[in-house]
Amino acid sequence: MQRDGMKDLLWFVAVARERSFTKAAAKLGTSQSTLSSTIKDLEARLGVRLLTRTTRSVAPTEAGERLFQSLVPRFEEIESDLASLVAFRDKPSGTVRITLSDHALQTTVWPKLQPLLSDNPDVRVELYSDNGMKNIVEERFDAGVRLGESVDRDMIAVRIGPDWRLVAVASPDYFSRHPVPTAPQDLVDHDCINMRQATFGGLYAWEFARDGRDLRVRVEGQLTFNSSIPMIEAATSGFGIAYVPENLVSHHIGEGRLRLVLDDWSPPFAGYHLYYPSRRQLSPAMAVIIDALRHRI
Repeated sequence: MQRDGMKDLLWFVAVARERSFTKAAAKLGTSQSTLSSTIKDLEARLGVRLLTRTTRSVAPTEAGERLFQSLVPRFEEIESDLASLVAFRDKPSGTVRITLSDHALQTTVWPKLQPLLSDNPDVRVELYSDNGMKNIVEERFDAGVRLGESVDRDMIAVRIGPDWRLVAVASPDYFSRHPVPTAPQDLVDHDCINMRQATFGGLYAWEFARDGRDLRVRVEGQLTFNSSIPMIEAATSGFGIAYVPENLVSHHIGEGRLRLVLDDWSPPFAGYHLYYPSRRQLSPAMAVIIDALRHRI
């Protein structure tokens, strides 16, 4: 293969991953026509078609998928080896990509990252806020943030935050028009503000527990959101009961804008954990981020 063959293979991997010449060209910083021409030249040299092109999509052929699956782990190993060389520099540097929920970002990660970034100007962090469960290996993230109970066993997990819980709240105005629920089952007769789960697309079934008894309640109401902030705004405006992180509404409760109900039915979760592949060698930038985020009692 010609000397520039490695670049051609990298460009092929980008197209196969994005399933789009347009998106791949944007990420690679080249034109779509140059990228398309390069892939055609690669196919001609190999004597096999790697991509199936239609007017709407691009997909690897059987040969292309085999090449893609072979190349990706090898390129990741090279990237990891190159990143490890940064350890010889005086200061940590490089980019770390992390996927996490908006709640984890706001309450746990961002407050701890601010002083780190001020002290380490060569460290760059890309924070991808998404409430879904991302596959960090396939989507090329360096790490992710989830509740401790949700982290896969083949990942290294580092606790970065304390236990927290979801609580049921509504405005005093709402409760002036509706009875106060005394048990989770009462919620089926209320207007509740639903949460759409990003990963599976279904509505979140509210989870309660008390005295060793677990309950999951599927609620109904006029409004559905996919993040906590608009749910809280809707609750303070009197549209119904919301089940949201307590640390996001404690000030509303303290100032009387929201009323907490079913307090003894709201169990704590096992806090947020930063997780990453066990086989991946840590870059200096990743190492300082882990140390900054680590939960300390």
